[in-house]
Amino acid sequence: MHQKTVKADDCCSVKDPGGGNYDLAVIGAGSAGFSAAITAADEGAQVVLIGHGTIGGTCVNVGCVPSKALIRAAETLHVAHAAERFDGIEASARVTDWGATVRQKQDLVDGLRKAKYSDVLKNYSSVAYLEGEAVFSEDGKLTVNGNAVDARKIIIATGTRPSMPSIEGIEDVPFLTSTTALELETLPASLLVIGAGYIGAEIAQVFARAGVAVTIISRRGLLPEAEPEIGEALTGYFEDEGITLVSGITYDRIEARGNSIVLTVQDEIGLREITSEKVLVATGRTPNTERLNLASAGIELTANNGVKVDAQMRSTRDGVYAAGDVTGQDQFVYMAAYGAKIAAKNAMNGNSLSYDNSAMPAVVFTDPQVASVGLTEAQARERGFDVRTSVLTLDNVPRALAARDTRGLIKLIADAKTKKLIGAHILAPEGSDSIQTAVLAIKMGMTYEELGATIFPYLTTVEGLKLAAQTFDMDVKMLSCCAG
Repeated sequence: MHQKTVKADDCCSVKDPGGGNYDLAVIGAGSAGFSAAITAADEGAQVVLIGHGTIGGTCVNVGCVPSKALIRAAETLHVAHAAERFDGIEASARVTDWGATVRQKQDLVDGLRKAKYSDVLKNYSSVAYLEGEAVFSEDGKLTVNGNAVDARKIIIATGTRPSMPSIEGIEDVPFLTSTTALELETLPASLLVIGAGYIGAEIAQVFARAGVAVTIISRRGLLPEAEPEIGEALTGYFEDEGITLVSGITYDRIEARGNSIVLTVQDEIGLREITSEKVLVATGRTPNTERLNLASAGIELTANNGVKVDAQMRSTRDGVYAAGDVTGQDQFVYMAAYGAKIAAKNAMNGNSLSYDNSAMPAVVFTDPQVASVGLTEAQARERGFDVRTSVLTLDNVPRALAARDTRGLIKLIADAKTKKLIGAHILAPEGSDSIQTAVLAIKMGMTYEELGATIFPYLTTVEGLKLAAQTFDMDVKMLSCCAG
């Protein structure tokens, strides 16, 4: 018996273009799933896209879109306060109705989900949408709601969900996740953020700027995967905004006491308690693999429970591929779409394409923003490079001086033997817009001398890349404006 298709958020009419037999089945209707389905359809395939829950996946529903909307809302509060940097200017801003801000954010989410996901399916007559829970049977066949789905090839793109830390009592307290924190219509008086990665850092700053007393706690400090110069500098900027950071601890237990939540930690002195009205758990995300029965189908997982794939996005079972966050690597929406396109083309046309993340940009939307591409200094040394580095603080960048905001720095990593750039890391208010120049430089194999000789527009943040490249061999303080 073949499962018939159903509607998803009224996205598409009931259709079964494959007659129950498909060239490709895609499990997961998020960014990776849509990318795979559309790519295969463009290749002439009959596709069934299998969704379970809200269509659209993490990014549009509970990740990129809602968080960036609230980040920008909170930024307006900070910018008003920062007006005092300029003589003769006074400005102010305050939260009058956080619930209205959150509801406006949700309207944006709902609109983009419809425009970029639900409505998109109407344009692809060769893509059937099937709602239900996908499971692999013991013989490796795919079923949805217990009914067989016949497909020559399969792509797993089921994404991730918030992961939970191993803290005694965590399951017994009313904790927030990144999803539920962005849905709060009433601001708490205080918020404890467990986890100092990009999710915790972004959300912590939003709530702090909205007037909440925020404490971030982690074992290794703020953005532990970033370059140490960047983590240290951003820590200082967060503290300037009134955010408390606690690191170098181990977790003991967490419990509810009245209307508060109390986390007990161990530091070098002993046990200490941290009390807050709300607690946000932001300790990463875990792949959605446990309900698929992958082991029975001979599909191996990685150490972080992601689907194990090779460079062609193939799993350990012939004919089954995986893409996106469910692989446990490069958990960015654009990399999910990129990997899914490779998986779909390989599944349809043979395995000729390979996944390449050597020039992958990554951005943390704190303020200042953290943007990076390529290797960190530590990674470069681990790989055996003879490393040269250049660090330029933004007080050397005319754009930052004119804006009266010199928070940040630029760090470049180069191979000393070839002078080629192998890593770039930016901490700057416009870091996300500047990193793509470094992406192209690394992609094209440029040396730092070539980057330093490139013409850049004056009074831009991205000009800092030119200055940082020149800093390898000269003191940029000795240059006049626009010189070099």
